[in-house]
Amino acid sequence: MKPDTERLFTDIAAEAVLLAGGGRAILLQIANPAVGSGVAAHSDFANRPLERLANTVTYAYATVFASPDELAAVVSRVNHAHGPVVSRPAERDELGEPLAPHAAAAAGGGGGNEGGSGTEGGIHAGGGERPGAAYNAFDHRAQLWVAATLYQTALTVYEKVFGELAEADAEYVYQRYGVLGSALQMPAQLWPVDLAAFRAYWATAVAALEVTDPARRVAHDLLHPHTAPLWLRALMPIVRLVTCGLLGDDLRRAFVLPWSPRSQRRFDLLFEVAAAVYPRLPPRIRHLPRDRYLRALRASL
Repeated sequence: MKPDTERLFTDIAAEAVLLAGGGRAILLQIANPAVGSGVAAHSDFANRPLERLANTVTYAYATVFASPDELAAVVSRVNHAHGPVVSRPAERDELGEPLAPHAAAAAGGGGGNEGGSGTEGGIHAGGGERPGAAYNAFDHRAQLWVAATLYQTALTVYEKVFGELAEADAEYVYQRYGVLGSALQMPAQLWPVDLAAFRAYWATAVAALEVTDPARRVAHDLLHPHTAPLWLRALMPIVRLVTCGLLGDDLRRAFVLPWSPRSQRRFDLLFEVAAAVYPRLPPRIRHLPRDRYLRALRASL
């Protein structure tokens, strides 16, 4: 391990600006129809948005910065929260692993896009409830997808603000981010072996996404939290702008999220300003959420 490269990774993981990608990561997760159906059946973004945010952010920070005992406590809480999140029992392959949604459909003799309303850029805009989608929050492939969305979103936001990483640095950061899945008992070998393999996995996984009606309802609740504190609701126009802008055209259309040339100009300007200002802030300001969430974690143990 090169000390400078490890420092780069921990600095990236501590950056508050990465939180701007939280909405995008969640929408990517629920665009997997199996994950979306489980979350829609057992989640309540509209009623507890801050608690949901705190749990996710605490886990992400704990995987990098917490002690082993602190991380174990966070993982136990996550496992307890995920216990009820199951849709119908997952079909299994010959090794006993749950089949990914597109593989399960193939095993059942059906194509992944049959019966839907159309495909845009490989992302299927499904119109139904998808009652056959299978999800268990402890399925390793589901854990891989969730970890992948967190890593890829963090990298996307970081590079929009700080510029692209050198390839060697990007490779190291990618390898270290595998802890997001392995901390939840995902076998380490499921994390693609290198960045090139991850990019291939990502392209295939994104092409298989299908946004269903339950996923759209979750997205609406996430982006319009009517019971949230007033200060959070006041920030939601910016949250919606950033989330929609980071998704790209295909997913915006699949989620039926409004976007216009004016929206794109505002989004571009926002990140131009962020790239000019945010890196010049002192680290104690840029890392403040990390420190706050870790203090809260330690106070709760």
